[in-house]
Amino acid sequence: MWRKIMLLKRKEPKLLLPRTTEVISLERRLFMGKALSLGALTMLTGCNVADDGQAQKILDVMSKWNDKAQAALFNPNRMALTYSEAEITEPFPFNAYYSEDQAPEVKEEGYKLELSGLIDKKDPWTLDKLRALPQESQITRHICVEGWSAIGKWGGVPLGNFLRMVGADLTAKYVGFKCADDYYQSIDMASALHPQTIIALTWRDQVLPRKYGFPMKVRIPTKLGYKNPKYITAMYVTNDYPGGYWEDQGYNWYGGS
Repeated sequence: MWRKIMLLKRKEPKLLLPRTTEVISLERRLFMGKALSLGALTMLTGCNVADDGQAQKILDVMSKWNDKAQAALFNPNRMALTYSEAEITEPFPFNAYYSEDQAPEVKEEGYKLELSGLIDKKDPWTLDKLRALPQESQITRHICVEGWSAIGKWGGVPLGNFLRMVGADLTAKYVGFKCADDYYQSIDMASALHPQTIIALTWRDQVLPRKYGFPMKVRIPTKLGYKNPKYITAMYVTNDYPGGYWEDQGYNWYGGS
């Protein structure tokens, strides 16, 4: 239930699918989950949740507790379900906080992935260098916090292998990403090292198209969709909490699926 709790002041993301019966049902469950949490916390704390400031503080505390609980429950050896080629969703939906025609156009010529923070080898990486590394592919389910899901096929470099290769401090708390669309995101190191977390360079065995995040996205099937950043231009490792685009507006940071 904890991952469904949204804070009061977040922006409403763009709905990507019609409000089907399933979506409406999910919205009701989210609302009830929020209401029950506020009610329980009101009883425990004696705070007046009608007060926006107090309610926000309560939900901040609850959100941080949820993140800690999800991190404690995370099993680095547990794999997300995989699917067959026949089960890939057609068409796989475009998802972002803007329309598809507003997606950034990143040119391959001159592109380099910038590295910074607690990493020994900070030389930037071209796409050719990344494509020369051992690749893996996966057919997994993308789960969106908005209430829909879709199955897709991504291929690329396991993020854990890449971090080891560049001498990242694997004891650090966070791996962060900056994107060409001004999106930014961060994940915990345990999730970064999960075997199914990859730097995705392909979609259905072809170069990752613009609509799905060219030149690269980080595909993390153990986390909700907003934890899968696209159009990545920079990566860093840090012990300082980096936040995230939606998390800084109220979403839970951990975002496990």
